[in-house]
Amino acid sequence: MSLSSSLFSGISGLNTLGNSMTVIGDNIANVNTVGFKSSRVTFQDVLSQTVSTTAGTAQVGRGTSLADITSSFSQGSFESTDSTTDLAIGGDGFFVVRDPANIDNEYYTRAGQFRFDKDGNFINPAGYIVRGWELDQSGQDIGSITDITLASFTSPPSATDRMTVVTNLNSGAQNRSADLSLEWNAQNALPIADTAYEYQTTVKVYDSLGDTHDLTLYFDPGAGSTWEFIVTCSSIEDSRAGAQAALAGGDDGVGMLGRGEIEFNAASGVISDIDFWDFTHGVDYDLATAGNWTERLEPADLTNGYFTLSPDFLGGSPLTVELDFGSVYSTGAGSWLNDSLSTTQFATSSTTIFQSATGYGAGDLQSVTVSTDGVITGQYSNGEVIPLYRVALAKFQNTQGLYKEGGNLYRETRLSGDPITSKPGTNGLGNISPNSLEQSNVDIATEFVKMITTQRGFQANSKIITVTDQMLSELINLKR
Repeated sequence: MSLSSSLFSGISGLNTLGNSMTVIGDNIANVNTVGFKSSRVTFQDVLSQTVSTTAGTAQVGRGTSLADITSSFSQGSFESTDSTTDLAIGGDGFFVVRDPANIDNEYYTRAGQFRFDKDGNFINPAGYIVRGWELDQSGQDIGSITDITLASFTSPPSATDRMTVVTNLNSGAQNRSADLSLEWNAQNALPIADTAYEYQTTVKVYDSLGDTHDLTLYFDPGAGSTWEFIVTCSSIEDSRAGAQAALAGGDDGVGMLGRGEIEFNAASGVISDIDFWDFTHGVDYDLATAGNWTERLEPADLTNGYFTLSPDFLGGSPLTVELDFGSVYSTGAGSWLNDSLSTTQFATSSTTIFQSATGYGAGDLQSVTVSTDGVITGQYSNGEVIPLYRVALAKFQNTQGLYKEGGNLYRETRLSGDPITSKPGTNGLGNISPNSLEQSNVDIATEFVKMITTQRGFQANSKIITVTDQMLSELINLKR
């Protein structure tokens, strides 16, 4: 074994320690890179050379080499931001993004600096589109993983299908009309006089195009503990079959959608029974004339336990609206069951306790939020909050096998295995933290200590070369 072998041992040390310093420098350079995962170097000795000694054979090492450069996927700290589309992963997993130029090129990242571009694509700073699942109105996933892209920034309107009117009707009120329904006259500027009823309340409903219309209920006490009511709309807006022709022909019933009776328990003042008649057009408005009113609707005619109205407004499709007074008919019980909040007949002023109607008009997207389970929800100007997409996360059996593409992106390899994609918070994946970014997990103090030891090791190896050079010089000087 020649003296020059020690030169190559020193050189191997310089090479490996130089590479180690390169890794340390890369770590420190990325100390502020979002989602960056630090790397570390491990060394191994080189195959030793066998030499003969007086005690037999022995081995002399030939230096060192790089064993591996691995990434540390430990959790980085979170930085709070003012952007709702900045996302961080608390736990395992990667965001999935796609190269917009190639549908088959998917990449994985921990950096969650996302935003929507002008085309509605949910992208990272490089323009790669984030992947996830489209959601239905109930928040359930639709189909397989896809690009998160907002095709429309408008919430379509939804027609009203139920109106709820909960009132208290004064038990001491006096009857004002013999038949409330006969008091309605569409030919008058005021279709019903203020003196013809005890109480009224108006509910705003939506047609299929998102336009609003008023449905007004009028109440008047009848015999005993019974109250009459009628449900009406504007006669000009009434577009049911034949209604406008009937209005032009002098039919004064246009605009009346139905009439009914609410019977209360005389002792408790709560609903005991409800009757309802649906009003149809086509002949003169006269209760004595057959054909104006359908038969009294029976429980078998109810929808979901409620009587229904059938308004048809100008410009929209016909509606079917359930009429809820806070009491639902139970087929099993064979009677009306009152909710905790229902229409009553108590000895106090008639008043509306609660009223609402389903449906809404069209709305523009105002903002989006992301929940911990990755659901992207849109808030619209019409007050609707609609689930849009769910951000997908992926994990790998061997994260060390991922290939760094640059730009905070990783690519799967044969060594990493196929990605396992699932919802955040499931299957061992972490949760999403909105308004946050995961910072680099580089520990500067640790890197500086590594830098010191690497520097000293490099100096020591350089000394091997200089000392060996001096020894070779002495050897050469043996012959002058």
